[in-house]
Amino acid sequence: MHKRQLPFILVFIFGAFMAVQYFMPHESSEFIYEFFALDWVPIIGIFALALGIWSLIKVSWDKIKHRRQDWQYSVVLLAGLFTIIFFGFFVKVGEHWEFRFMTSDGLQSYMFRHLFDYIVIPGQATVFSLLAFYIASASYRAFRARNLLATLLLSAALIMMLRFSPIPGLGEYMSKTATWLLNVPNLAAKRAIIIGIGLGMVATAMKVVLGIERGYMGKG
Repeated sequence: MHKRQLPFILVFIFGAFMAVQYFMPHESSEFIYEFFALDWVPIIGIFALALGIWSLIKVSWDKIKHRRQDWQYSVVLLAGLFTIIFFGFFVKVGEHWEFRFMTSDGLQSYMFRHLFDYIVIPGQATVFSLLAFYIASASYRAFRARNLLATLLLSAALIMMLRFSPIPGLGEYMSKTATWLLNVPNLAAKRAIIIGIGLGMVATAMKVVLGIERGYMGKG
C-alpha cells in the first residue's frame, strides 16, 4: 500500500510547493527553491542518464543474445559506447593508463577528442544531411497548388526564397514582404501554438500532481 501511495504523496507535495512558491515569492520559499530544489535538478539528471545508459545496454544485449533483426548494429553501438566511456575516464600518462573520475582530463585526451571529432561529429553530420532529401520530398508533395491553403503555402515559400534574389530591386521588395510574413501572420500562429503548448503543459502537470495521470508508475 505504501509503495503505491508514497510516490503520489511526494509528487503532490513537491508539485504544489513549486506552484505556490512561484506565485508567492516569499524569502523562505525562494531560499528553499534556490538552495534545495534546484540542487535536485542535476542529481535527477545524473540518475536519469545512468538509467538511460543501463536501459540502452540491456536492450542492446538482449537483441544480440537472441539474434534479433539487425543485431549487428547493437554490437557496434555497445562497442562504441564502452570505448568512448573508457577513453573519457582513463588518461594515458607516460607508459600506463590512469583512472580520472573527478576531473575532466579524460575529455581532453587525444583518443577521446580523436573519436569525437572524427567519428561522432561526421556521423551526426551524415544523419542530418539525410534530412535534406526528406525535406525536399515533403516540399514537393506539399508545394503543389491543389487548393487555396496549398497555394498560400507555396506563395509564402517562394517569397521567402526570392528575398535572396540577386535581381536588382526584387530582393529588396521580397525581403520586406518576407519580414512582414515573419512578424505578422507567422508570429501570430507561433504565439497561438505556444499558448496551446502552455495550456497542455499546465493540464498535464495538474493531472500528474492530482494523481490522475499515473504513467510514471507503470499504470495508465
